[in-house]
Amino acid sequence: MNLTQISLEKDIAHYFEEDDLPRNLFYLERLPKDLVNCNLFIKSDLILSGLPWFQGTFEYLGEAGFAEKAIEDFEGKFLEKGAVIPLGHLPFSKALTGERIALNLLQRASNISTFTHKFVEKAQKYNIKILDTRKTTPGLRSLEKYAVRLGGGFNHRLGQTDMWMVKDNHKAFFGGVSEAVNFFKDMGAFYTPIELEVHNEKEFEMAKASNIKHVMLDNFSPERIREIVKSKPTSMTIEVSGGVNLDTIESYLIPGVDAISIGALTYGAPAVDISFKFQRSHKA
Repeated sequence: MNLTQISLEKDIAHYFEEDDLPRNLFYLERLPKDLVNCNLFIKSDLILSGLPWFQGTFEYLGEAGFAEKAIEDFEGKFLEKGAVIPLGHLPFSKALTGERIALNLLQRASNISTFTHKFVEKAQKYNIKILDTRKTTPGLRSLEKYAVRLGGGFNHRLGQTDMWMVKDNHKAFFGGVSEAVNFFKDMGAFYTPIELEVHNEKEFEMAKASNIKHVMLDNFSPERIREIVKSKPTSMTIEVSGGVNLDTIESYLIPGVDAISIGALTYGAPAVDISFKFQRSHKA
């Protein structure tokens, strides 16, 4: 078992617990053990991702090595509608038991990678990075953040303490920008950076005065962003967030912007179409 499988084992155990198969042991025992030949059928253009989770599902069922060649050859690759990916052989009982969990995870990841790639294609010529957010599905953050990377995007934060992010609620509770920033500066986490979410030009000036390195412009219009970046310090990174989708992103690709964060990468990715099929094998 490799490190990827070890890291996924707890999550996959939870997914099987949710499926509640042990409740019907008669069904599990009666499933035929004959070998079946397994394939993935790609039914829409996509960036394929999530094969380690797909493979890990069957690893959990005791089928070590299944689909490993597919990971090597196809993970993170653009595939056209009509492609067929050979996976190898499984006992019919294991194929049927793991089918829905494995395919759900694979499709979820591929949805996100494919959607992310569409934003990345538009932004990369401007050297602007596309970031995800923490607006992930509970229990699937690892999968969804991974899928963003395979689509060419970047992860913002995996968790709250990766970076101190000063948001509206912090400012409201502590009494303003300076007070909220000072709260996090006093945390004593020497290497943990601070990002300030700003909502107007006054707060941006306060960010500069406080030597904040990372600034998020939240729900600024492209016109206001163009004015803001004129006075951007060379040491500062500017992230744009809010109101950015595939129809509007072109207007936010502004010189001086370093990154655009898009929550919809993980919560709003349109579905791609993948089928997992198996046939009785003649393998001895």
